[in-house]
Amino acid sequence: MSSPVGSHPPGHGRSSLGALSVAALGVVYGDIGTSPLYAMRESFKAAHGTRVTEANVLGILSLFFWALTLVIVVKYLTFVMRADNDGEGGTFALIALLEPKAIEKTKSGIALVLLGLFGAALLSGEGIITPAVSVLGAVEGLKEATGAFEPYVVYISVAIIVGLFALQKRGTGGVGAIFGPFMLVWFATIAIIGLRWIIKRPDVLQAVDPRHAVRFFAHDRVHGFFLLGSVVLCITGGEALYADMGHFGKAPIRFAWYAVVFPALLLNYFGQGALLLSRPTESHSFFGLVDGWHKIPLSAIAMAAACIASQALISGAFSLARAAVQLGFFPRVSIVHTSGSSEGQIYVPEVNWGLLVACVTLVVGFGSSSKLAAAYGIAVTGTMSITSVLFFAIARRRWKWGILPAAALTLLFLAVDLSFFSANLPKLGSGGWVPLAIGAVVFTVMTTWRRGRALLGQRYLAQTLPLDLFMADIEATRPHRVQGTAVFMTSNPKGAPPVLLHHFKHNKTLCEQVLLLSIATRHVPEVPRRSRIVELNDIGQGFYQVTAAYGFMQTPNVLELMDLCAEKGLETRRADTSFFLGRETLLITDERGMARWRKVLFAFLSRNARPANAFFRIPPNRVVELGTQIEL
Repeated sequence: MSSPVGSHPPGHGRSSLGALSVAALGVVYGDIGTSPLYAMRESFKAAHGTRVTEANVLGILSLFFWALTLVIVVKYLTFVMRADNDGEGGTFALIALLEPKAIEKTKSGIALVLLGLFGAALLSGEGIITPAVSVLGAVEGLKEATGAFEPYVVYISVAIIVGLFALQKRGTGGVGAIFGPFMLVWFATIAIIGLRWIIKRPDVLQAVDPRHAVRFFAHDRVHGFFLLGSVVLCITGGEALYADMGHFGKAPIRFAWYAVVFPALLLNYFGQGALLLSRPTESHSFFGLVDGWHKIPLSAIAMAAACIASQALISGAFSLARAAVQLGFFPRVSIVHTSGSSEGQIYVPEVNWGLLVACVTLVVGFGSSSKLAAAYGIAVTGTMSITSVLFFAIARRRWKWGILPAAALTLLFLAVDLSFFSANLPKLGSGGWVPLAIGAVVFTVMTTWRRGRALLGQRYLAQTLPLDLFMADIEATRPHRVQGTAVFMTSNPKGAPPVLLHHFKHNKTLCEQVLLLSIATRHVPEVPRRSRIVELNDIGQGFYQVTAAYGFMQTPNVLELMDLCAEKGLETRRADTSFFLGRETLLITDERGMARWRKVLFAFLSRNARPANAFFRIPPNRVVELGTQIEL
């Protein structure tokens, strides 16, 4: 998803320790306390009723090594990270690269946008599970040290999660500088405790040979294939790593992976394998790497790492919500800027408390990380498959690749992605339905909001008077003008907005200065301040047309736009400026265009969306709202 530092922190793209290690953490949040090797061993024992043999351990480790290599190194670091939108990565960046408004004119284009939205929705489901499974798995390390903690694991986990979400409103400024060095300690710790066991059983390094994975599949066949559902735990952060690209840049992430994360992971996984070869009955392959009281500090470090991983997902959810709002896929939400120097450091209360309720529900409902791990994997492997399809579309549409190289590479990606996805399908009944259900709800909300706003736009367009006709009427009637400036926000710069017509019809007066302000969202992460005023035209009679633009990772600020207009010669006095906004009341009808239940949902979302003045950061004491009824 994203880093805890928020979107584009100061020194954007800078290869600081915070950027390196937190970006790298996105790849391993499934490993904190919930070891994929341990999950696979338990699955194997449940199926065969016997302990794993040396051949099994080598085969499983070989699967880990090649899954990390093929998915993370080849797919994401080598190819997918090339699909960046002005340096930004992630599902919404891919959607923006495809330019939804342009491709939605064709059926294939609509399908691609819907596929991308479904991928983003699935990732949100996985993002809810991640804090729960990471914290719960780490806390369970305490009971590995002493059984005294066992009755309190769920309570401790809930307390940590509640505390973590409660701290979000304080902002995340400077957090990367603290997290960076600590995560290096985490990676060094897991590498050292793994290396200790590799030295005892160096023969475990044979697992690098892919033939061990082939023999494992040849021997276990169908069950061996479904064990991929546990292998996926080691690569679930691939999408998070790609999304972090916009925060830290490609070079720091790649350096973090090759210099820190990949070696540490391999040493730890191979160390766990060596442990199982030496102690086949060890209760937990991760916490078993240390003995006695050492499990307590290891668990403490794991809990802190789990909080950092969770912080990364929470902050990423804030950025994801803002991007969805800006691209028109989600209702307006409260966006609180927690830093005066970094626009990307934001806090979204609605998302924060919604995630808290969902995470606590999962921890209490499942009760253990092993049970919760069953819900893990389906959503992220589905998203990985969708990313592969979108990569193909971008390679063909944006990069003009030939059909053969683009299709060959995409089919290779999909062969791996769909294998992991299929192997996770048996998890549906034991919890895998949870992220799918969450994703389905988010997808329904996004598509309903998008369609509803399109229908609403059509209704507004029907009520809009061509601007030249309105200006001719003003010139002919010469209405009374009062001192001050009136700003009317409109989505159609070529027409007189209904709010303006409504105001003029009832009040029979106009301000001396009238601004028709249109704000567009560009399909780039950021629009520089100097370029935000796209067009400023004096159309006579004291009327001015202003067209502004922001990126999908930015939050519009109308007062900032007024200052930018002043820099271009259009002076306004803030104390004498009023902002006229419309507040629509939706009337549900049986007209075609959208199912009635979706109209009801859209009306509910519209009523509960943040007011336009709050979203655009307009002072409430300068706002005049005019109500209107619209049949939907």
